[in-house]
Amino acid sequence: MTLLYIVSLIATLIQIFTVIISVAAGLYYVAELVEEYTVTAKKVITIEVLFVTTVYALFMFVDNLPWSMVICGLVSQAFHAMILTDFPYVKIMSIQFISAVIMLFVNHYLAFSYFTQNYYNFSEVLGYFTICLWIVPFALFVSLNANDNVLPTVNERTSLLTDTDNDIVTNYFSRRKNMGLLSLFNYAKESILPHRIKKSF
Repeated sequence: MTLLYIVSLIATLIQIFTVIISVAAGLYYVAELVEEYTVTAKKVITIEVLFVTTVYALFMFVDNLPWSMVICGLVSQAFHAMILTDFPYVKIMSIQFISAVIMLFVNHYLAFSYFTQNYYNFSEVLGYFTICLWIVPFALFVSLNANDNVLPTVNERTSLLTDTDNDIVTNYFSRRKNMGLLSLFNYAKESILPHRIKKSF
């Protein structure tokens, strides 16, 4: 009996590790897709915002969810739509982005308060959190990496420029730092995974 328990514990750890690796691989693939197809990513996120807004509008007439949850959810979707106006360039310190993050926490607080006081099936609670609270912020989080490919249109340096400094694109790419999700995964891949050595014969 003790050996079977140890075997099941090891199997559980292997399963958790496999799920984590699979999620990381999926996130890496999605981040690459968003970076490559920013116009399509914007359309998909816009459709998600419209879908979640429709779901919140239907909650007004169908279920007895509190008005505070519905109104805060609609306000969150309005901030998400404002973030998409400049997509793929997302300003993390903008009022729209900070307000969307604050509303995400407020919506979670309201949802946890409501669902702890009222009984619902776990699948219904998980469905609410997945569709209404997580799907759009997750898509925006993954798409933050698309910022890395936005080229500047104006040279930000206003000091005396030489002929080589007037090249806006070269100057931009030499000074920029990658801070997106894809950059994080690339750093993890380079530092954790072993490198292949190409043999020359």
